Amino acid sequence: MWREAVARSRRNLRQVLSEGGVDQPVRHTRPDGRTVGVRRILADLIEEYSRHVGQADMIRESVDGRVGEDPPAGFPAP
Repeated sequence: MWREAVARSRRNLRQVLSEGGVDQPVRHTRPDGRTVGVRRILADLIEEYSRHVGQADMIRESVDGRVGEDPPAGFPAP
């Protein structure tokens, strides 16, 4: 499912870029009538993805005790 979603997103982005680039407004209108640009949507998606990657890293750290990229003192490297 993830791979299919990624492939669909990439196709959609290629289409949007070929139709006018990231500075065009999206087709969705907010309830208050405002629209945002494709650039804003992409920036929000990158920010949200980064946030979730950080959360996953915190879960991993709580499971294996490793913090960041380096093993703790006395802990064997992978």
